[in-house]
Amino acid sequence: MSEHRAADIATTSAMYDFVQERESAARTYANRFKLVFERASGMRLYDLEGREYLDCLAAAGTLALGHNHPRIQGAVEEFLGSGALQQALDLTTPVKYHFLKRLYQCLPARFAENARVQFCGPTGADAIEAALKLFKTATKRNSIIAFHGAYHGMTSGSLALTGNLTAKNFMGGLMPDVHFMPYPHPYRCPFGLGVEGYRASLAYMEQVLSDPESGITLPAAVVVEVVQGEGGVIPAPIDWLRGLRRITAEAEVPLIIDEIQTGFGRTGEMFAFEAADIEPDAVVVSKALGGGYPLALMLYHKRYDAWTPGAHAGTFRGNQIAMVAGTATMDILLEDELIKAVQEKGEYLAVRLAELADRYPRVGDVRGRGLMWGLEIVDPDGPLDMVGNPPPDGMAARAIQRECLANGLILETGGRHGSVVRILPPLIINPLELDEVVARLDRALCAIHG
Repeated sequence: MSEHRAADIATTSAMYDFVQERESAARTYANRFKLVFERASGMRLYDLEGREYLDCLAAAGTLALGHNHPRIQGAVEEFLGSGALQQALDLTTPVKYHFLKRLYQCLPARFAENARVQFCGPTGADAIEAALKLFKTATKRNSIIAFHGAYHGMTSGSLALTGNLTAKNFMGGLMPDVHFMPYPHPYRCPFGLGVEGYRASLAYMEQVLSDPESGITLPAAVVVEVVQGEGGVIPAPIDWLRGLRRITAEAEVPLIIDEIQTGFGRTGEMFAFEAADIEPDAVVVSKALGGGYPLALMLYHKRYDAWTPGAHAGTFRGNQIAMVAGTATMDILLEDELIKAVQEKGEYLAVRLAELADRYPRVGDVRGRGLMWGLEIVDPDGPLDMVGNPPPDGMAARAIQRECLANGLILETGGRHGSVVRILPPLIINPLELDEVVARLDRALCAIHG
């Protein structure tokens, strides 16, 4: 081992402190995981001291196939040695051709038949910005409808669509004319109706779009997540999604589905909206799309292709490395039957997590689809809400997260008041690793319950 390498190991805390002192106060994950991570393989991370952690964050779902997947790594290494263009703006290259061919094979056939694609800057937020610009241009309308609890990004337009107020409280000048509707949430139903609340949500939406006194002009689009991730892992009921598609179609309002975190197998379908057998007007994707490298795009029906050249651009929309890694990712998803396996793993995980909820009163609700799960942590002795559920307990959720980290398990919190413990492992997680995740979470819950 070199002297330089030995010095690095000896000064882990100094390395962390150096970065912390110089990085902005806006950083997030590093404030909760005060470690220096050095290497990774599959779903396992290792810090500088060699301690192992099960990664159930997976770069917020970006690493669908885990860290350093050999087929993705091999494809990228081969490309880097080929002499091909590594950045290409929006020029046509063989890499781009093969990427798009594979991408269209992943899309539902009915949607793919008429889909156009816009390559965006390499973040999901920029793809949301592109969608807003396109549909405002195509419909010649200005208002947008989003939903309580939504998360669509941190740029100006995407933040305007986001429900969480933390980053919005001191921000004037966000995109105007955004209107928020109730998202169906059986456990925290905004109407106090529980599992039937989705019907009220649909009735309210239908009324708003048809009422000449609603105060909301006919929108350029409705933007929705099929499963709210940052909002607390809240899957929309299938009937609600179908009703939303019917209502928006009848009102001639485009429906944009944000699949940035759910796309490419996360929920047990290639895209989460497929479970409802609906056809949106646009789908926004990123994260897993680039196989671990930055890439984002918007897919939309050709009837809305009202762009003029340069209407939306970005220097790094021609990220060839990401396209190579993304093509390899899609190859694996399609050829290895991983998505079917995600369904099976999700069903197994649902049972195991329900067992934890039965044993620990602090687990108020377990919800999710595929390999995207949340446990809402509550104060079991607190006052009940109008549905009959105890209040959320964000402090306990963060304590559970810390205990999990001490047990070698990395997971995130989110949702209202930060009360939801989120589980987002790579799709390649095996049954033994699933059991290991549950066992470490069990130990953390036991420690908190005391």
